[in-house]
Amino acid sequence: MRQNQPDEEVQQDVPQPPPAARRQDVPQPPPAARRQDVPQPPPAARRAKPALSTYRRNLPHVQPANRALFVTFSTWRGLALPEHVRDRVLEHCLHDHTSKLFMHAAVVMPDHVHLLFTPLSDDRGAQYGLAEIMGGIKGSSAHTVNRLVARSGRLWNVESYDHVVRLNEGIRQTAEYICRNPIRAGLAAHEDEYAWLWRQWVEGTEQ
Repeated sequence: MRQNQPDEEVQQDVPQPPPAARRQDVPQPPPAARRQDVPQPPPAARRAKPALSTYRRNLPHVQPANRALFVTFSTWRGLALPEHVRDRVLEHCLHDHTSKLFMHAAVVMPDHVHLLFTPLSDDRGAQYGLAEIMGGIKGSSAHTVNRLVARSGRLWNVESYDHVVRLNEGIRQTAEYICRNPIRAGLAAHEDEYAWLWRQWVEGTEQ
């Protein structure tokens, strides 16, 4: 005879844990601050690299303070610059005008470039060095020209030829001499006919 067994507990009478809180009831962390609300550091001030008054590669280079420099640099092994890239070379020469240098005149010839500029100073009063200025012009223009003509390798000779403009020579006189190069080379009858020439007192005032 089956012995009496204690009544089985009814499932619904067993204490149950409280239902899980709905997702929307769980405290959520505050939304992240929007990017524009996060304080950003101020932009870094432009700083000149330490400039040497004299330095030497294969040729000596002299940079007195606050003096104009007449600089010439040539293409590697006389490579001729196609006309459609000379505009870009001139743009690179003028890129740092009024920030790192004050350009007085610039002429892009088929296989070399003439520049006349005065280096400027940063906000601490440190003058931008010739090596920094020319490295920026030659490096950026070489990258652009090589891309446009689908070539690689060196575009400019490593050395540049620079001359400190003497006080008795005069900046304007030296600039006009540079700008007559296309006429002497038979590339134009007048300076205004040569497309890859820039003069601060003409094109500079137009800008």
